[in-house]
Amino acid sequence: MHPIVKPALRRGWRDLNTVQFGMAPAHAMVLGPMDTATGSFLDLLNGTRGMPLLRDEGRRMGLPDGHVDGLVQRLARSGLLDDATGGGPAADALRDKKAVLERLRPDLASLSLVASEPGDAIKRLAARRSLRVQVRGAGRVGVVLASLLAGAGVGEVDVRDVGCVEPGDVAPGGLPAESIGERREEAARRAVRRAAPDRPPRTSSRRTSSKETSSKENETEKASERGLSLVILTPRDGLAVHAPDPAAAETLITSGTPHLYAGVVEGTGVVGPLVLPGDTGCAGCLDQGRVDRDPTWPRLVAQWRSGQQRQVQACDLALAAGVAGVAAGHALAFLDGELPSSAGARWEASVPGFDWHARPVWSHPACPCGAAEKAKGERTSEDAGPHETMAGQQPYAARLSGTWRAHV
Repeated sequence: MHPIVKPALRRGWRDLNTVQFGMAPAHAMVLGPMDTATGSFLDLLNGTRGMPLLRDEGRRMGLPDGHVDGLVQRLARSGLLDDATGGGPAADALRDKKAVLERLRPDLASLSLVASEPGDAIKRLAARRSLRVQVRGAGRVGVVLASLLAGAGVGEVDVRDVGCVEPGDVAPGGLPAESIGERREEAARRAVRRAAPDRPPRTSSRRTSSKETSSKENETEKASERGLSLVILTPRDGLAVHAPDPAAAETLITSGTPHLYAGVVEGTGVVGPLVLPGDTGCAGCLDQGRVDRDPTWPRLVAQWRSGQQRQVQACDLALAAGVAGVAAGHALAFLDGELPSSAGARWEASVPGFDWHARPVWSHPACPCGAAEKAKGERTSEDAGPHETMAGQQPYAARLSGTWRAHV
């Protein structure tokens, strides 16, 4: 082990015996009592020395025997220590790619704030390289989001869409103006490759006839989805964001593939829900819940989907970029083993205020996804009373116990 005090946190003395690590309240920590000699020794915890050499340095500084080991253990327990050589073989392979790691240094520093164990941050960063994510939709939100994931070190980010790039698809960080007229998939995948610090090999893009494609996709769709860590649905059509069609996600539900919705509808950005099949509310649950609250909902959706005259989507660049950024953050948190707040909820923000707020998506007993039945089975008598939520369900954070963390 080569201990290093997490460099993402700035250090300052609050008084002669107390050190504050970090500035922002979310991750700052105060540690004390700490004498001046120990404070000076902290500068040696920079990842260049192993424990034997650190003990020798401690003795030369007049620190008592065992003090160095005690300090290292104390810092590790507080989540303030990293290991410059930790993380396992995958982390070592990433360190060997020096140019790639330099591109990802800020991401590594950010991960160190939430990864408490020494060496865990680079382990998570290295694990991203083995993950497969599919983004369905190559518009202003989808391509920027896919590029963010690739730039953050996700190994394979595939973008799916049809048609050709239109002028309104162009966005900073997404599709460039020179791609107008090209096939959306090809242009999007090129943008993703440009964003990736370690470009994966290009895959064949051969197209088959529509009949051959349809039969083959029907046979292989479920199997291919099982190899995906996450699917992100970013439709260019605002209706598909506002009222996602449950049928479009049936194979994702049956294959057990986690999926996240993100997009813009009439000046409102939407991120979520993150659907963990069988655990959290899905598009079907969302639809059933709306029918319960508004009996006219099916009539409205039928009219909206009835092939009316094509309209320009209200999706300004700032809102699209915000949705892409928030959705990428939720996706990366999930891929890194955390449970983001979009699990069982939709985050929404509208122009001009950009005030993000969450709307719960409850699992519905009439939905065949099975999430409501599982929630009902997991409830106990102590969950009743003040801990009850809408439809008598536990909050998702209480119900999900690491099942999907193991999935990825």
